[in-house]
Amino acid sequence: MAKRILIQLDCDPQPSTFDAVVAVDAGADVLLRHGGVTPDNVVPLVHGAMFTRGGEDLASTAIFVGGSDVAAAEAVYTRIRATFFGPVQVGVMLDPAGANTTASAAVVAAARHLPLADPETAARVRALVVGGTGPVGQRVARLLARRNAHVAVASRSLARAAEVCRRIAAEVPGAGLEPVEMPATATPAGLFREALAQADLIVAAGAAGVTLLDAVGRDLATRAQVLIDLNAVPPAGITGIVATDKAKAAGGAVVYGALGVGGTKMKIHRAAIARLFESPAAALDAEEMLAIGEAL
Repeated sequence: MAKRILIQLDCDPQPSTFDAVVAVDAGADVLLRHGGVTPDNVVPLVHGAMFTRGGEDLASTAIFVGGSDVAAAEAVYTRIRATFFGPVQVGVMLDPAGANTTASAAVVAAARHLPLADPETAARVRALVVGGTGPVGQRVARLLARRNAHVAVASRSLARAAEVCRRIAAEVPGAGLEPVEMPATATPAGLFREALAQADLIVAAGAAGVTLLDAVGRDLATRAQVLIDLNAVPPAGITGIVATDKAKAAGGAVVYGALGVGGTKMKIHRAAIARLFESPAAALDAEEMLAIGEAL
């Protein structure tokens, strides 16, 4: 049997050590790491993966696309897939900055407590994604919209929130999406205050070390059944949630911290890499990773 070769293509100058370690733990026999990858220089690297093996051995080569610049990684992923033709392709996975695996893990956690599995019942779920224009927040919103939940995307910039909603609606026709502007002051107001009061699920997916929902905001979230804070760097993204919280009962809701969903995120990450070697046609974005997480 041919050795499993994973080609790690990172848009940063230095490829991620974290992604490399997970790749080895997930069963890659050989790891080839490249930094500074762009849509303009990726094609020869892809050709090297496509044309060195044939037949069943082609399934033993796969590509992982990462990096801290999510938009850049998405462009590389798109160029890679456009380079393939016919059966001459290898498995490829996109997970820049852990955005896809983290978002998938958050939705898996929420679905343990909310009726998101069935589109009819999911339509009654109202979600608020705070920091919803960031890389993880956008994917959480997209995955929840695909489950048919109503999703409010909150940001300091209403224009950015509206643009995220527009892009998701283009991918998920009929999705219930609402852009919401977060006030510059600490006191929730306007549509953001209403979204807090109506939310069954609140996910904080903002920048590390930034509190997006303080004690006043939490007191307004009287309907919330699940709160998930994906920020692991103090201070908490949602006041009162500790990074290690996992399905912890708090104030009438169930709460998760970043490390509380981290175990599921790591399981999805490793399982996705293993999936790459099952078929050369594997193409794993956020939706495919959510499906993996749901099956774990």
